[in-house]
Amino acid sequence: MRKSEVIAAESVACLNKALCHLKDIWEEIGIPEDQRLERTNVVKNHVKSLLDMMIVEEESLRKRLRTSIEKCQKELSQLCLELQLPPFQEDRSSTMLQQEKDLRMHVEVMLKEKNQRMQALKALTEQDQDLCDLLCLQPFSVSAGSVPSLEQLDKFRQHISSLTAEKERRHKEFVTLKKQIILCMDDLDQLPETSFEKDVVCEDEESFCLSKENIDSLKVLLHQLESRKAENECVCGSYREKIHELWERLQTPQEERDAICEHMTLSKQRNMQALQAEVRRLEGLKLKNIQNVTEAIRNEIAVFWDKCFYSSDQRQAFVPFYDDDFSEELLSLHDAEIVQLKQYYEDHKDLFEGVHKWEESWRLFLELEEKAKDPSRFTNRGGNLLKEEKQRADLVKSLPKLEKKLKAEIEQWEHEQNREFQVNGQKFMQFVTDQWELYRLEKEREKQERQLKKSKQTEVDMVYGTVVRTPTKRRFLGSTTPCKARKQGNVRTPGHGKPPHQGLLERNKENVCHLTGGVAGMTKVPASPQRNFSINSVASTYSEFQRDLSKSSKSKHVAEILNSTIIQL
Repeated sequence: MRKSEVIAAESVACLNKALCHLKDIWEEIGIPEDQRLERTNVVKNHVKSLLDMMIVEEESLRKRLRTSIEKCQKELSQLCLELQLPPFQEDRSSTMLQQEKDLRMHVEVMLKEKNQRMQALKALTEQDQDLCDLLCLQPFSVSAGSVPSLEQLDKFRQHISSLTAEKERRHKEFVTLKKQIILCMDDLDQLPETSFEKDVVCEDEESFCLSKENIDSLKVLLHQLESRKAENECVCGSYREKIHELWERLQTPQEERDAICEHMTLSKQRNMQALQAEVRRLEGLKLKNIQNVTEAIRNEIAVFWDKCFYSSDQRQAFVPFYDDDFSEELLSLHDAEIVQLKQYYEDHKDLFEGVHKWEESWRLFLELEEKAKDPSRFTNRGGNLLKEEKQRADLVKSLPKLEKKLKAEIEQWEHEQNREFQVNGQKFMQFVTDQWELYRLEKEREKQERQLKKSKQTEVDMVYGTVVRTPTKRRFLGSTTPCKARKQGNVRTPGHGKPPHQGLLERNKENVCHLTGGVAGMTKVPASPQRNFSINSVASTYSEFQRDLSKSSKSKHVAEILNSTIIQL
Protein backbone atom coordinates (compact mmCIF):
# COMPACT_ATOMS: atom_id res chain seq x y z
CA MET A 1 0.00 0.00 0.00
CA ARG A 2 1.20 3.45 -0.89
CA LYS A 3 1.93 5.98 1.78
CA SER A 4 -0.66 8.26 0.26
CA GLU A 5 -3.31 5.56 0.73
CA VAL A 6 -2.22 5.04 4.34
CA ILE A 7 -2.41 8.78 4.93
CA ALA A 8 -5.89 8.83 3.32
CA ALA A 9 -7.05 6.04 5.60
CA GLU A 10 -5.61 7.89 8.57
CA SER A 11 -7.49 11.02 7.41
CA VAL A 12 -10.79 9.09 7.31
CA ALA A 13 -10.06 7.63 10.76
CA CYS A 14 -9.20 11.08 12.06
CA LEU A 15 -12.45 12.45 10.63
CA ASN A 16 -14.45 9.64 12.25
CA LYS A 17 -12.70 10.20 15.54
CA ALA A 18 -13.39 13.91 15.33
CA LEU A 19 -17.06 13.27 14.59
CA CYS A 20 -17.33 10.84 17.51
CA HIS A 21 -15.65 13.39 19.76
CA LEU A 22 -18.09 16.08 18.59
CA LYS A 23 -20.96 13.65 19.20
CA ASP A 24 -19.79 13.00 22.77
CA ILE A 25 -19.49 16.72 23.41
CA TRP A 26 -22.97 17.40 21.98
CA GLU A 27 -24.46 14.63 24.15
CA GLU A 28 -22.71 15.88 27.22
CA ILE A 29 -23.87 19.37 26.54
CA GLY A 30 -27.29 18.13 25.70
CA ILE A 31 -27.64 19.58 22.26
CA PRO A 32 -30.87 18.47 20.68
CA GLU A 33 -30.90 16.11 17.73
CA ASP A 34 -31.96 18.66 15.22
CA GLN A 35 -29.08 20.91 16.20
CA ARG A 36 -26.77 17.95 16.16
CA LEU A 37 -27.94 17.23 12.63
CA GLU A 38 -27.42 20.82 11.66
CA ARG A 39 -23.95 20.94 13.21
CA THR A 40 -23.03 17.66 11.57
CA ASN A 41 -24.11 19.08 8.19
CA VAL A 42 -21.95 22.11 8.85
CA VAL A 43 -18.97 19.86 9.52
CA LYS A 44 -19.76 17.79 6.48
CA ASN A 45 -20.18 20.84 4.25
CA HIS A 46 -16.97 22.36 5.59
CA VAL A 47 -14.99 19.20 4.98
CA LYS A 48 -16.65 18.74 1.60
CA SER A 49 -15.91 22.35 0.61
CA LEU A 50 -12.31 21.97 1.65
CA LEU A 51 -11.98 18.76 -0.29
CA ASP A 52 -13.77 20.23 -3.32
CA MET A 53 -11.45 23.20 -3.25
CA MET A 54 -8.44 20.90 -3.08
CA ILE A 55 -9.86 18.81 -5.90
CA VAL A 56 -10.33 21.90 -8.03
CA GLU A 57 -6.75 22.97 -7.43
CA GLU A 58 -5.41 19.55 -8.30
CA GLU A 59 -7.59 19.41 -11.40
CA SER A 60 -6.17 22.75 -12.39
CA LEU A 61 -2.68 21.44 -11.87
CA ARG A 62 -3.40 18.43 -14.05
CA LYS A 63 -4.81 20.66 -16.72
CA ARG A 64 -1.76 22.90 -16.63
CA LEU A 65 0.50 19.91 -16.90
CA ARG A 66 -1.38 18.62 -19.91
CA THR A 67 -1.31 22.06 -21.50
CA SER A 68 2.40 22.39 -20.83
CA ILE A 69 3.05 18.93 -22.25
CA GLU A 70 1.13 19.74 -25.41
CA LYS A 71 2.92 23.05 -25.76
CA CYS A 72 6.33 21.49 -25.24
CA GLN A 73 5.51 18.79 -27.72
CA LYS A 74 4.59 21.38 -30.33
CA GLU A 75 7.70 23.45 -29.60
CA LEU A 76 9.89 20.38 -29.77
CA SER A 77 8.41 19.41 -33.09
CA GLN A 78 8.96 22.92 -34.45
CA LEU A 79 12.49 23.11 -33.07
CA CYS A 80 13.38 19.74 -34.53
CA LEU A 81 12.23 20.98 -37.90
CA GLU A 82 14.10 24.28 -37.58
CA LEU A 83 17.27 22.65 -36.29
CA GLN A 84 16.93 19.88 -38.85
CA LEU A 85 16.99 17.22 -36.14
CA PRO A 86 15.05 13.95 -35.96
CA PRO A 87 11.69 14.05 -34.03
CA PHE A 88 11.89 13.82 -30.26
CA GLN A 89 10.99 10.39 -28.85
CA GLU A 90 8.91 10.70 -25.62
CA ASP A 91 8.96 8.26 -22.73
CA ARG A 92 5.34 7.16 -22.49
CA SER A 93 5.94 5.16 -19.29
CA SER A 94 6.76 8.25 -17.21
CA THR A 95 4.21 10.21 -15.18
CA MET A 96 2.67 13.42 -16.35
CA LEU A 97 4.93 15.50 -14.16
CA GLN A 98 8.09 13.72 -15.34
CA GLN A 99 6.96 13.91 -18.93
CA GLU A 100 6.29 17.63 -18.65
CA LYS A 101 9.66 18.17 -17.00
CA ASP A 102 11.55 16.18 -19.65
CA LEU A 103 9.80 17.98 -22.47
CA ARG A 104 10.42 21.35 -20.93
CA MET A 105 14.13 20.62 -20.47
CA HIS A 106 14.47 19.47 -24.07
CA VAL A 107 12.72 22.61 -25.25
CA GLU A 108 15.17 24.75 -23.28
CA VAL A 109 18.17 22.87 -24.72
CA MET A 110 16.88 23.21 -28.27
CA LEU A 111 16.06 26.86 -27.81
CA LYS A 112 19.60 27.44 -26.59
CA GLU A 113 20.96 25.58 -29.63
CA LYS A 114 18.75 27.66 -31.88
CA ASN A 115 19.92 30.91 -30.31
CA GLN A 116 23.56 29.88 -30.63
CA ARG A 117 23.13 29.06 -34.29
CA MET A 118 21.31 32.29 -34.94
CA GLN A 119 24.04 34.28 -33.18
CA ALA A 120 26.70 32.48 -35.20
CA LEU A 121 24.71 33.15 -38.37
CA LYS A 122 24.41 36.81 -37.50
CA ALA A 123 28.15 37.16 -36.84
CA LEU A 124 29.06 35.30 -40.04
CA THR A 125 26.57 37.36 -42.02
CA GLU A 126 28.12 40.59 -40.75
CA GLN A 127 31.65 39.38 -41.64
CA ASP A 128 30.43 38.22 -45.02
CA GLN A 129 28.79 41.55 -45.71
CA ASP A 130 31.93 43.49 -44.81
CA LEU A 131 34.14 41.28 -46.96
CA CYS A 132 31.70 41.34 -49.85
CA ASP A 133 31.50 45.13 -49.66
CA LEU A 134 35.30 45.34 -49.69
CA LEU A 135 35.74 42.77 -52.44
CA CYS A 136 32.57 43.70 -54.35
CA LEU A 137 31.22 40.15 -54.24
CA GLN A 138 27.77 38.62 -53.72
CA PRO A 139 26.88 37.62 -50.12
CA PHE A 140 26.74 33.99 -49.12
CA SER A 141 23.38 32.46 -50.02
CA VAL A 142 21.73 31.65 -46.68
CA SER A 143 18.24 32.57 -45.39
CA ALA A 144 18.51 35.10 -42.62
CA GLY A 145 15.12 34.08 -41.05
CA SER A 146 15.71 30.34 -40.88
CA VAL A 147 17.89 28.48 -38.46
CA PRO A 148 21.01 27.24 -40.28
CA SER A 149 22.12 23.68 -39.98
CA LEU A 150 25.52 22.74 -38.64
CA GLU A 151 26.65 21.87 -42.17
CA GLN A 152 25.48 25.26 -43.43
CA LEU A 153 27.38 27.02 -40.66
CA ASP A 154 30.54 25.05 -41.50
CA LYS A 155 30.24 25.97 -45.19
CA PHE A 156 29.59 29.56 -44.19
CA ARG A 157 32.74 29.59 -42.05
CA GLN A 158 34.77 28.09 -44.90
CA HIS A 159 33.37 30.75 -47.21
CA ILE A 160 34.38 33.48 -44.76
CA SER A 161 37.85 31.95 -44.46
CA SER A 162 38.16 31.90 -48.24
CA LEU A 163 37.04 35.53 -48.51
CA THR A 164 39.49 36.53 -45.80
CA ALA A 165 42.35 34.84 -47.67
CA GLU A 166 41.23 36.51 -50.90
CA LYS A 167 41.13 39.85 -49.12
CA GLU A 168 44.68 39.38 -47.82
CA ARG A 169 45.88 38.33 -51.27
CA ARG A 170 44.24 41.28 -52.99
CA HIS A 171 45.44 43.67 -50.31
CA LYS A 172 49.00 42.40 -50.71
CA GLU A 173 48.69 42.69 -54.48
CA PHE A 174 47.23 46.17 -54.11
CA VAL A 175 50.09 47.30 -51.86
CA THR A 176 52.64 45.92 -54.33
CA LEU A 177 50.94 47.55 -57.31
CA LYS A 178 50.58 50.82 -55.43
CA LYS A 179 54.31 50.94 -54.65
CA GLN A 180 55.20 50.20 -58.26
CA ILE A 181 52.74 52.83 -59.49
CA ILE A 182 54.18 55.44 -57.13
CA LEU A 183 57.73 54.58 -58.26
CA CYS A 184 56.73 54.79 -61.93
CA MET A 185 55.00 58.12 -61.37
CA ASP A 186 58.09 59.37 -59.60
CA ASP A 187 60.29 58.22 -62.48
CA LEU A 188 57.94 59.94 -64.92
CA ASP A 189 57.66 63.08 -62.77
CA GLN A 190 53.90 62.60 -62.91
CA LEU A 191 51.26 63.48 -60.31
CA PRO A 192 47.93 61.64 -59.88
CA GLU A 193 45.41 63.13 -62.27
CA THR A 194 42.21 61.04 -62.31
CA SER A 195 40.07 60.30 -59.28
CA PHE A 196 41.08 56.66 -59.48
CA GLU A 197 44.79 57.56 -59.43
CA LYS A 198 44.19 59.84 -56.45
CA ASP A 199 42.33 57.08 -54.62
CA VAL A 200 45.23 54.75 -55.24
CA VAL A 201 48.05 57.09 -54.29
CA CYS A 202 46.51 59.44 -51.73
CA GLU A 203 43.77 57.53 -49.90
CA ASP A 204 44.19 55.12 -46.99
CA GLU A 205 45.02 51.58 -48.06
CA GLU A 206 42.32 50.06 -45.84
CA SER A 207 39.57 52.12 -47.44
CA PHE A 208 40.41 51.18 -51.01
CA CYS A 209 37.89 48.83 -52.62
CA LEU A 210 39.67 45.60 -53.45
CA SER A 211 37.31 44.56 -56.21
CA LYS A 212 38.61 42.50 -59.11
CA GLU A 213 37.80 45.38 -61.43
CA ASN A 214 39.90 47.76 -59.32
CA ILE A 215 42.82 45.31 -59.20
CA ASP A 216 42.60 44.89 -62.98
CA SER A 217 42.46 48.68 -63.35
CA LEU A 218 45.56 48.95 -61.18
CA LYS A 219 47.36 46.48 -63.44
CA VAL A 220 46.29 48.41 -66.51
CA LEU A 221 47.47 51.67 -64.94
CA LEU A 222 50.80 50.13 -63.96
CA HIS A 223 51.22 48.67 -67.45
CA GLN A 224 50.55 52.09 -68.98
CA LEU A 225 53.04 53.75 -66.66
CA GLU A 226 55.65 51.05 -67.26
CA SER A 227 55.12 51.36 -71.01
CA ARG A 228 55.65 55.08 -70.81
CA LYS A 229 58.66 54.51 -68.58
CA ALA A 230 60.04 51.94 -71.03
CA GLU A 231 59.46 54.38 -73.88
CA ASN A 232 61.27 57.08 -71.94
CA GLU A 233 64.12 54.69 -71.17
CA CYS A 234 64.27 53.68 -74.82
CA VAL A 235 64.26 57.32 -75.92
CA CYS A 236 66.87 58.20 -73.29
CA GLY A 237 68.90 55.17 -74.34
CA SER A 238 68.84 56.30 -77.95
CA TYR A 239 69.76 59.81 -76.81
CA ARG A 240 72.67 58.45 -74.76
CA GLU A 241 73.86 56.27 -77.63
CA LYS A 242 73.68 59.24 -79.97
CA ILE A 243 75.44 61.44 -77.42
CA HIS A 244 78.29 58.93 -76.97
CA GLU A 245 78.59 58.60 -80.72
CA LEU A 246 78.70 62.38 -81.20
CA TRP A 247 81.11 62.79 -78.30
CA GLU A 248 83.54 60.41 -79.95
CA ARG A 249 83.12 61.92 -83.39
CA LEU A 250 83.43 65.47 -82.13
CA GLN A 251 86.13 64.54 -79.59
CA THR A 252 84.21 66.34 -76.88
CA PRO A 253 86.35 67.27 -73.83
CA GLN A 254 85.77 65.32 -70.62
CA GLU A 255 84.62 68.37 -68.68
CA GLU A 256 81.73 68.87 -71.12
CA ARG A 257 80.81 65.22 -70.77
CA ASP A 258 80.87 65.43 -66.98
CA ALA A 259 78.40 68.32 -67.12
CA ILE A 260 75.53 65.97 -67.99
CA CYS A 261 76.77 62.77 -66.34
CA GLU A 262 73.85 63.06 -63.90
CA HIS A 263 71.43 62.48 -66.78
CA MET A 264 73.33 59.57 -68.32
CA THR A 265 71.88 56.99 -65.91
CA LEU A 266 68.35 58.07 -64.93
CA SER A 267 65.42 58.25 -67.36
CA LYS A 268 63.03 60.69 -65.71
CA GLN A 269 61.29 63.42 -67.63
CA ARG A 270 63.86 66.03 -66.70
CA ASN A 271 66.69 63.64 -67.64
CA MET A 272 65.10 63.03 -71.03
CA GLN A 273 64.75 66.76 -71.62
CA ALA A 274 68.39 67.35 -70.66
CA LEU A 275 69.55 64.54 -72.96
CA GLN A 276 67.43 65.88 -75.79
CA ALA A 277 68.98 69.31 -75.32
CA GLU A 278 72.48 67.80 -75.38
CA VAL A 279 71.71 65.94 -78.61
CA ARG A 280 70.52 69.16 -80.23
CA ARG A 281 73.68 70.92 -79.07
CA LEU A 282 75.93 68.18 -80.40
CA GLU A 283 74.00 67.99 -83.67
CA GLY A 284 74.63 71.67 -84.10
CA LEU A 285 78.33 71.18 -83.48
CA LYS A 286 78.30 68.26 -85.90
CA LEU A 287 76.97 70.46 -88.69
CA LYS A 288 79.76 72.90 -87.98
CA ASN A 289 82.33 70.08 -88.16
CA ILE A 290 80.89 68.06 -91.02
CA GLN A 291 84.25 67.03 -92.47
CA ASN A 292 85.70 65.75 -89.20
CA VAL A 293 82.53 63.92 -88.33
CA THR A 294 82.25 62.39 -91.79
CA GLU A 295 85.83 61.16 -91.64
CA ALA A 296 85.18 59.68 -88.20
CA ILE A 297 82.17 57.81 -89.58
CA ARG A 298 84.29 56.61 -92.50
CA ASN A 299 86.79 55.14 -90.08
CA GLU A 300 83.95 53.36 -88.31
CA ILE A 301 82.56 52.14 -91.64
CA ALA A 302 85.99 50.75 -92.57
CA VAL A 303 86.10 48.86 -89.27
CA PHE A 304 82.71 47.26 -89.95
CA TRP A 305 83.72 46.47 -93.52
CA ASP A 306 86.60 44.45 -92.09
CA LYS A 307 84.32 42.83 -89.51
CA CYS A 308 81.79 41.88 -92.19
CA PHE A 309 84.50 40.75 -94.67
CA TYR A 310 83.35 43.12 -97.39
CA SER A 311 85.03 42.61 -100.75
CA SER A 312 86.60 45.46 -102.69
CA ASP A 313 83.59 45.53 -105.01
CA GLN A 314 81.24 45.86 -102.05
CA ARG A 315 83.35 48.67 -100.64
CA GLN A 316 83.52 50.44 -103.97
CA ALA A 317 79.74 50.21 -104.23
CA PHE A 318 79.36 52.84 -101.50
CA VAL A 319 80.38 55.78 -103.68
CA PRO A 320 79.87 58.54 -101.04
CA PHE A 321 82.80 57.05 -99.10
CA TYR A 322 85.14 58.45 -101.74
CA ASP A 323 83.44 61.85 -102.14
CA ASP A 324 85.41 64.78 -100.71
CA ASP A 325 82.65 67.33 -101.18
CA PHE A 326 81.56 67.34 -97.52
CA SER A 327 77.99 68.37 -96.91
CA GLU A 328 75.04 67.59 -94.67
CA GLU A 329 73.63 65.29 -97.34
CA LEU A 330 76.90 63.38 -97.56
CA LEU A 331 76.95 63.07 -93.77
CA SER A 332 73.41 61.70 -93.80
CA LEU A 333 74.42 59.07 -96.36
CA HIS A 334 77.29 57.99 -94.13
CA ASP A 335 75.00 57.89 -91.10
CA ALA A 336 72.56 55.66 -92.96
CA GLU A 337 75.40 53.41 -94.16
CA ILE A 338 76.88 52.89 -90.69
CA VAL A 339 73.41 52.09 -89.31
CA GLN A 340 72.89 49.53 -92.08
CA LEU A 341 76.34 48.04 -91.49
CA LYS A 342 75.79 47.72 -87.74
CA GLN A 343 72.46 46.03 -88.30
CA TYR A 344 73.96 43.69 -90.88
CA TYR A 345 76.75 42.79 -88.47
CA GLU A 346 74.30 42.16 -85.61
CA ASP A 347 72.07 40.01 -87.83
CA HIS A 348 75.00 37.74 -88.77
CA LYS A 349 77.23 38.28 -85.75
CA ASP A 350 77.51 34.60 -84.89
CA LEU A 351 78.69 33.73 -88.39
CA PHE A 352 81.22 36.57 -88.54
CA GLU A 353 82.58 35.71 -85.11
CA GLY A 354 82.83 32.08 -86.18
CA VAL A 355 84.80 33.09 -89.28
CA HIS A 356 87.10 35.30 -87.19
CA LYS A 357 87.59 32.44 -84.75
CA TRP A 358 88.50 30.07 -87.58
CA GLU A 359 90.91 32.61 -89.07
CA GLU A 360 92.65 33.12 -85.71
CA SER A 361 92.81 29.37 -85.11
CA TRP A 362 94.22 28.82 -88.61
CA ARG A 363 96.84 31.54 -88.12
CA LEU A 364 97.89 30.01 -84.80
CA PHE A 365 98.00 26.56 -86.39
CA LEU A 366 100.37 27.82 -89.09
CA GLU A 367 102.58 29.53 -86.50
CA LEU A 368 102.82 26.31 -84.49
CA GLU A 369 103.63 24.37 -87.68
CA GLU A 370 106.46 26.83 -88.38
CA LYS A 371 107.80 26.52 -84.84
CA ALA A 372 107.74 22.73 -85.13
CA LYS A 373 110.42 22.97 -87.86
CA ASP A 374 112.85 24.94 -85.66
CA PRO A 375 115.57 22.54 -84.29
CA SER A 376 116.43 24.94 -81.47
CA ARG A 377 113.10 24.28 -79.82
CA PHE A 378 114.44 20.96 -78.47
CA THR A 379 116.90 22.85 -76.25
CA ASN A 380 114.03 24.67 -74.55
CA ARG A 381 113.74 23.67 -70.91
CA GLY A 382 110.73 25.81 -69.93
CA GLY A 383 108.03 23.38 -71.02
CA ASN A 384 106.99 25.45 -74.06
CA LEU A 385 107.57 22.50 -76.41
CA LEU A 386 104.96 20.37 -74.67
CA LYS A 387 102.55 23.29 -74.50
CA GLU A 388 102.97 24.03 -78.21
CA GLU A 389 102.52 20.38 -79.16
CA LYS A 390 99.39 20.11 -77.02
CA GLN A 391 98.05 23.36 -78.47
CA ARG A 392 98.78 22.14 -81.98
CA ALA A 393 97.04 18.82 -81.31
CA ASP A 394 94.00 20.65 -79.94
CA LEU A 395 93.84 22.81 -83.07
CA VAL A 396 94.05 19.76 -85.31
CA LYS A 397 90.94 18.45 -83.54
CA SER A 398 89.04 21.73 -83.13
CA LEU A 399 89.50 23.17 -86.62
CA PRO A 400 87.45 20.46 -88.43
CA LYS A 401 84.73 20.72 -85.79
CA LEU A 402 84.59 24.48 -86.17
CA GLU A 403 84.49 24.16 -89.96
CA LYS A 404 81.66 21.63 -89.73
CA LYS A 405 79.69 23.93 -87.44
CA LEU A 406 80.25 26.94 -89.70
CA LYS A 407 79.24 24.93 -92.73
CA ALA A 408 75.92 23.98 -91.12
CA GLU A 409 75.24 27.57 -90.03
CA ILE A 410 76.11 28.92 -93.48
CA GLU A 411 73.87 26.39 -95.20
CA GLN A 412 70.99 27.30 -92.92
CA TRP A 413 71.62 31.02 -93.51
CA GLU A 414 71.76 30.54 -97.29
CA HIS A 415 68.53 28.54 -97.18
CA GLU A 416 66.76 31.27 -95.19
CA GLN A 417 68.22 34.19 -97.18
CA ASN A 418 68.09 32.43 -100.56
CA ARG A 419 71.56 33.72 -101.46
CA GLU A 420 75.20 32.81 -100.97
CA PHE A 421 77.05 33.73 -97.79
CA GLN A 422 80.27 35.39 -98.89
CA VAL A 423 83.17 37.02 -97.13
CA ASN A 424 85.50 39.23 -99.08
CA GLY A 425 83.51 38.37 -102.19
CA GLN A 426 84.22 34.63 -101.95
CA LYS A 427 82.37 31.64 -100.49
CA PHE A 428 83.96 31.01 -97.15
CA MET A 429 83.89 27.21 -97.22
CA GLN A 430 85.64 27.23 -100.60
CA PHE A 431 88.29 29.47 -99.07
CA VAL A 432 88.75 26.97 -96.21
CA THR A 433 89.10 24.10 -98.68
CA ASP A 434 91.68 26.04 -100.71
CA GLN A 435 93.67 26.86 -97.58
CA TRP A 436 93.89 23.20 -96.62
CA GLU A 437 94.91 22.34 -100.17
CA LEU A 438 97.65 24.99 -100.15
CA TYR A 439 98.78 23.64 -96.78
CA ARG A 440 98.94 20.13 -98.23
CA LEU A 441 100.89 21.36 -101.29
CA GLU A 442 103.32 23.24 -99.05
CA LYS A 443 103.94 20.12 -96.96
CA GLU A 444 104.49 18.12 -100.15
CA ARG A 445 106.93 20.76 -101.44
CA GLU A 446 108.90 20.66 -98.20
CA LYS A 447 109.04 16.89 -98.40
CA GLN A 448 110.40 17.08 -101.95
CA GLU A 449 113.00 19.65 -100.87
CA ARG A 450 114.14 17.39 -98.07
CA GLN A 451 114.42 14.46 -100.45
CA LEU A 452 116.36 16.62 -102.97
CA LYS A 453 118.68 17.85 -100.28
CA LYS A 454 119.17 14.32 -99.05
CA SER A 455 120.02 13.04 -102.50
CA LYS A 456 122.48 15.86 -103.17
CA GLN A 457 124.10 15.33 -99.81
CA THR A 458 124.42 11.66 -100.58
CA GLU A 459 126.16 12.49 -103.84
CA VAL A 460 128.62 14.77 -102.04
CA ASP A 461 129.32 12.12 -99.42
CA MET A 462 129.83 9.50 -102.12
CA VAL A 463 132.41 11.71 -103.83
CA TYR A 464 134.24 13.31 -100.91
CA GLY A 465 133.52 10.98 -98.03
CA THR A 466 131.59 11.60 -94.84
CA VAL A 467 132.60 14.58 -92.70
CA VAL A 468 131.91 14.04 -89.04
CA ARG A 469 130.27 17.06 -87.51
CA THR A 470 131.89 18.45 -84.40
CA PRO A 471 129.93 17.88 -81.22
CA THR A 472 127.13 20.33 -80.63
CA LYS A 473 127.66 20.28 -76.88
CA ARG A 474 129.80 23.19 -75.73
CA ARG A 475 133.20 22.47 -74.25
CA PHE A 476 135.19 24.55 -71.87
CA LEU A 477 138.05 26.48 -73.42
CA GLY A 478 141.25 24.47 -73.55
CA SER A 479 139.61 21.09 -73.17
CA THR A 480 140.21 18.62 -75.97
CA THR A 481 139.42 15.04 -76.62
CA PRO A 482 142.29 13.08 -78.18
CA CYS A 483 140.08 10.60 -79.93
CA LYS A 484 138.03 13.37 -81.49
CA ALA A 485 141.19 15.10 -82.73
CA ARG A 486 142.40 11.92 -84.38
CA LYS A 487 139.06 11.42 -86.11
CA GLN A 488 139.04 14.95 -87.45
CA GLY A 489 142.61 14.71 -88.78
CA ASN A 490 142.01 11.35 -90.42
CA VAL A 491 139.71 12.35 -93.25
CA ARG A 492 139.66 9.82 -96.01
CA THR A 493 140.00 10.83 -99.65
CA PRO A 494 137.97 9.18 -102.40
CA GLY A 495 140.91 7.05 -103.51
CA HIS A 496 142.07 5.81 -100.10
CA GLY A 497 139.04 4.16 -98.49
CA LYS A 498 135.67 2.59 -98.81
CA PRO A 499 132.61 4.74 -99.39
CA PRO A 500 130.79 5.65 -96.15
CA HIS A 501 128.11 3.36 -94.83
CA GLN A 502 124.57 4.27 -95.83
CA GLY A 503 123.43 4.47 -92.16
CA LEU A 504 126.22 6.88 -91.36
CA LEU A 505 125.16 9.01 -94.28
CA GLU A 506 121.61 9.12 -92.94
CA ARG A 507 122.79 10.17 -89.47
CA ASN A 508 125.13 12.84 -90.77
CA LYS A 509 123.13 14.22 -93.67
CA GLU A 510 122.21 17.38 -91.79
CA ASN A 511 125.78 18.00 -90.54
CA VAL A 512 127.91 17.56 -93.65
CA CYS A 513 129.67 20.70 -94.81
CA HIS A 514 131.95 21.30 -97.82
CA LEU A 515 135.65 21.15 -96.98
CA THR A 516 137.61 24.38 -97.31
CA GLY A 517 141.01 24.80 -98.92
CA GLY A 518 142.71 24.36 -95.54
CA VAL A 519 142.24 20.57 -95.74
CA ALA A 520 144.86 18.85 -97.91
CA GLY A 521 143.63 17.17 -101.08
CA MET A 522 140.05 18.58 -100.94
CA THR A 523 138.43 20.91 -103.46
CA LYS A 524 135.71 23.42 -102.53
CA VAL A 525 132.42 22.63 -104.27
CA PRO A 526 129.81 25.42 -104.19
CA ALA A 527 126.41 24.38 -102.93
CA SER A 528 123.54 24.57 -105.35
CA PRO A 529 121.28 27.56 -104.73
CA GLN A 530 118.24 26.62 -102.67
CA ARG A 531 115.21 28.70 -101.80
CA ASN A 532 114.25 28.91 -98.16
CA PHE A 533 110.54 28.20 -97.89
CA SER A 534 108.34 28.59 -94.81
CA ILE A 535 104.90 27.48 -93.71
CA ASN A 536 104.04 31.17 -93.68
CA SER A 537 103.83 30.91 -97.43
CA VAL A 538 100.27 29.63 -97.01
CA ALA A 539 97.89 32.55 -97.38
CA SER A 540 96.56 33.46 -93.94
CA THR A 541 94.12 36.23 -94.85
CA TYR A 542 91.41 36.57 -97.43
CA SER A 543 93.06 39.50 -99.24
CA GLU A 544 96.40 37.61 -99.56
CA PHE A 545 94.58 34.50 -100.67
CA GLN A 546 92.69 36.32 -103.43
CA ARG A 547 95.78 38.16 -104.62
CA ASP A 548 98.02 35.11 -104.63
CA LEU A 549 95.37 32.86 -106.13
CA SER A 550 94.85 35.30 -109.00
CA LYS A 551 98.62 35.30 -109.64
CA SER A 552 98.79 31.53 -109.54
CA SER A 553 95.97 31.20 -112.06
CA LYS A 554 98.07 33.12 -114.65
CA SER A 555 101.18 30.96 -114.18
CA LYS A 556 102.14 28.20 -116.66
CA HIS A 557 104.35 25.97 -114.53
CA VAL A 558 103.63 23.97 -111.40
CA ALA A 559 106.56 25.48 -109.60
CA GLU A 560 105.23 28.96 -110.29
CA ILE A 561 101.76 27.96 -109.03
CA LEU A 562 103.25 26.75 -105.81
CA ASN A 563 105.41 29.84 -105.46
CA SER A 564 102.55 32.24 -106.14
CA THR A 565 101.50 32.10 -102.53
CA ILE A 566 105.02 31.74 -101.08
CA ILE A 567 106.59 34.54 -99.11
CA GLN A 568 110.33 34.24 -99.51
CA LEU A 569 112.38 34.89 -96.43
